[in-house]
Amino acid sequence: MTKRIFILLSLCLILLVTPMVNGEIAFADEDGQAAPLNLNGLIPETASESANIKVEEGMTQPIYSTGDVIFENVYVETTVDSDADGKPDQVEIEIMRPNTEPGIQVPVIFEMSPYRGGSNAIEYYDIEHELYAVGEHHIYFDQFEMGERIEEGTINAQLGSYGDYYIPRGYAVILGYSIGAGGSTGCPTTGGENEILGTKAVIDWLNGNARAFTQDGEEVTADWSTGNVGMTGVSYNGTLPNGVATTGVEGLQTIIPIASISSWYDYYRANGAVSGNPQWDADLLAEYVMTRDDPQVCEDVLSEMVENQDRKTGDYNDFWEERNYVKDAGDIKASVFVVHGLNDWNTKTKQFSQWWEALSENDVDRKLWLHQGAHETPSSNNWQETQHRWFDYWLYGIENGIMNEPIVDIEREDGTWHKQDAWPEDEMNEKTLFLKAGTNGESGILSGDSIVHNPMDTEYFFDNQSMRDYGIIGDMELSNSDRLTYLSPVLTEKVRISGTPEITMEASIDRPVTNLTVLLVDYDGESPKIITRGWMDPQNLESSSESVPLIPDQKYSFTWDMQPHDYLFEPGSQIGIVIDQSDWGQYYNTIRPEPGAKLTVIPALSELSLPIIGEADALTVTAESMALLVERFEEEGAFENEDTVHSLKLHLASVNRFEKQEDVDKVVRHMERGFKQLLVYQMDNGLISEEAYSTLMAQTNYLIKKWR
Repeated sequence: MTKRIFILLSLCLILLVTPMVNGEIAFADEDGQAAPLNLNGLIPETASESANIKVEEGMTQPIYSTGDVIFENVYVETTVDSDADGKPDQVEIEIMRPNTEPGIQVPVIFEMSPYRGGSNAIEYYDIEHELYAVGEHHIYFDQFEMGERIEEGTINAQLGSYGDYYIPRGYAVILGYSIGAGGSTGCPTTGGENEILGTKAVIDWLNGNARAFTQDGEEVTADWSTGNVGMTGVSYNGTLPNGVATTGVEGLQTIIPIASISSWYDYYRANGAVSGNPQWDADLLAEYVMTRDDPQVCEDVLSEMVENQDRKTGDYNDFWEERNYVKDAGDIKASVFVVHGLNDWNTKTKQFSQWWEALSENDVDRKLWLHQGAHETPSSNNWQETQHRWFDYWLYGIENGIMNEPIVDIEREDGTWHKQDAWPEDEMNEKTLFLKAGTNGESGILSGDSIVHNPMDTEYFFDNQSMRDYGIIGDMELSNSDRLTYLSPVLTEKVRISGTPEITMEASIDRPVTNLTVLLVDYDGESPKIITRGWMDPQNLESSSESVPLIPDQKYSFTWDMQPHDYLFEPGSQIGIVIDQSDWGQYYNTIRPEPGAKLTVIPALSELSLPIIGEADALTVTAESMALLVERFEEEGAFENEDTVHSLKLHLASVNRFEKQEDVDKVVRHMERGFKQLLVYQMDNGLISEEAYSTLMAQTNYLIKKWR
């Protein structure tokens, strides 16, 4: 798995526990006795006289005081001139390091932040306008193109310091001001190349490959540092490490990106749609964090961003290619510990999923934590200890076993943590579910097997952008003029998805463009819960890089993904999808045109792909599967006598024969007039348990809908 060449295969030093003096390393076992210090061979400096640490149970221990920490402010010279003033941009950094004996060197934990200099009040984009249709002209877009914005607002920045914890344990901590923030010069560009190179310059300086100066202009070196750096941070602060890692810079040993971005296009766009939180965009974030002196020097840079980010079409272009770190994952030399919340709707889950896939494909040393939180750092499962062990392994070379553990930790819905060797797990299968239109005012169905009797009926609904998502998913078992719904059978066993759901939909639109939205829902009959969702500009049906004109009322096939997830559907629930247009949830997730667009769907030519762990037999209902269910209930003692079981199996055997003959009328008639009435009789006479009755009745109703 590793791409590294071990300089030393194994270093075992047997040292006495002594007071810390120049160049000594101490290691004690649980009884306080002298014990060997195991090193992994990655960091030779730890075995030299320049190291001074104490290790217990595979972790560095606090030996330095926080009362005499050395503080420095320096300005690192970069290789870019993004404000075009004829001078290299400089980035300001704050250094906090332990007060060591002369000659002792320490590794660095580095967090670069565009937020550290504060923020500016900004005005959000107006999203109450018509969508752009390729080849047409809209006054709404002209107003938008001139930069008309509404609603002044701010965002909570993610800031933090690791000094209190890591400095006593022999680490320096550097907090940086990203380009254009605070005392740094240059212009922020929301993850652009200049920001990545500006951050990289700090690591270059720590390794003697760049210059830095005090505020008075005196050049300074980092002779106190080993040059070994670990980067971390949350959100934007965690995104910059991703970009810097793709440069392959010397000295960057590891990164821990938390709730980070791997491709900025997928933060602000989705399959051509301006989405996620369309009031916000790359230029506004740059404006928000530009707290440098004389910000007016960056006006041209911001204007270029407005033009190049292309809110008009939402297409992927060179602007977004520059901010796509996934494509350069093959250049990463550092290890990567990815941490992400499964319920993060800020930096959405596609960010970690595609990054993790690229790391895997390029055999990068890696680890993954998925927690049930949102846009945040996990607080359970010994997070601080795990982070500490990771830094000790990669920055001090301490062999503490962390790389021998399963590489994935995932928190389940009940708060328990589980380890696994891959994500998604190897048992994951892409399961196709087929759609069938609803009848008699009821929702349509999702079936795990192909539907024999599935006429080319159409269903349609109208865009209603005033509806919140909780209103859209209400009464899912009933049809609604504001959306379309399709439900699986009531589950008789757990079904776990792990990966990226995808929908393919055959549909027509009565106008050149609309929003396309799909929601994946856990429906327990009372309180539906949205698990994940996805968006698309239908004009990007061929590629996210190119919009093409659509002909109103002409049928097209649209395929788009939802945000990846790892979720466990419990028995008794139904898996549902909701097809919608404009989407309004925690955020305004799409542009909000005037309501009324008509979307007509052909369910028989549409399908849903779910990444399911195992076989997921519960998604398929046939007479044969129901007979197996009867046998399971029999083993559980759900029936009064054998005659009760025999009569149910006899009916199901007949229906099974009719299914194989594809005799629609007989399947429906025998289930509705025979089997259903038999269940009612058995329940009325106390011959069947309530659980068995309700489960088999739900399956009966589903099978009738499937064949009717």
